[in-house]
Amino acid sequence: MIPHTANGTDHTKDRRVPVTVLTGFLGAGKTTLLNAVLSGTSAGKIAVIVNEFGEAGLDHDLIESVEDEIVLMQSGCLCCSIRGDLAGTIADLIERRDDGFLQFERIVIETTGLADPAPILQTLLVDPELARNTRMDGLVTLVDAANGARTLDAQFEAVSQVAMADLILLSKTDLVTKPEADALAQRLSDLNPTARIERPVAAQFDPTKLWGLSGLRKDVDQSDAITWTTPAPPEVDPLANLSGFSKPKATPRAVTPHDTRISSESIVLDAPIKDSTFDYWLDSLIALKGPDILRVKGIVFLQGIDVPFVFHGVQHIFDSPVPLKNWIGDDRRSRIVVIARDLSRPELRRSLDMLRAHQPKSAMKEEFLTHD
Repeated sequence: MIPHTANGTDHTKDRRVPVTVLTGFLGAGKTTLLNAVLSGTSAGKIAVIVNEFGEAGLDHDLIESVEDEIVLMQSGCLCCSIRGDLAGTIADLIERRDDGFLQFERIVIETTGLADPAPILQTLLVDPELARNTRMDGLVTLVDAANGARTLDAQFEAVSQVAMADLILLSKTDLVTKPEADALAQRLSDLNPTARIERPVAAQFDPTKLWGLSGLRKDVDQSDAITWTTPAPPEVDPLANLSGFSKPKATPRAVTPHDTRISSESIVLDAPIKDSTFDYWLDSLIALKGPDILRVKGIVFLQGIDVPFVFHGVQHIFDSPVPLKNWIGDDRRSRIVVIARDLSRPELRRSLDMLRAHQPKSAMKEEFLTHD
């Protein structure tokens, strides 16, 4: 159905290890979050892969022992540094787990500083061994509330991290005023309308919120899949209707050149589409702008098939689509989200022409989220 599909596995018996990628700006609080993950046991045993132990800043009170470049934690979790390439490190961990030397149920990959997460996501999809044994569970981006705006202005890689995230954690909000934190949160939402944004208070964060973020899993429920592909509703001020208590309107901010390079497009199709039409549209979009497509994801109803499919891709690499067999109700709308860089609105409109041509005029809704 979907072009350029990576080597997948049977989703009816998905025993692959879920992988969470943790990225973020320098000083955003990844070390604090990693220590919280490694000290908890609510999510089972976790393998954390970092670039260097020194960068991870592991809490020595949590360490049980060190064996063969593997740091074992008192919680039963483990931590290791990347040896050689990422694919080799993950493959080694899985092999040692299968041989009974290690125990873990999920993997967390911590990227360094301003690393672009796209190559990591692609590695999980294109490497045959990893595609058979792992699955992407979510991309988490930490943003420092005190320095995040300046980093977004200076580093386009930081903008890409935000645009590709499933979950954005706005840290260090105690160091800024609430209006400043709100303004940054709005900017992050503009860059990535479908990502959930949370604000951990004083480093208190439930690590279980990091898991199950991707809608591309066989056990995903209908509401989670829809949320994954739908822009989050704006925050509602509970005092807005009380005279004299409505908060003042925010002063419009100047959109930076980095921000304007990111375009987000949310498309809703009310009627099922032909599989050939969808494939041709996606093939054409990837052929023309593949390197600039940060992420494409969605829920698609195809003509002649009762249940929808969830799909996801990074640039020109796509994972195997997953049928939502537990779909209930009469909602048969397809929802597609395209997040890209340097992709103008006219280009997006032209790429959608073939989809519009196969939809009744009353059955097409578009929501352009491109920055103006």
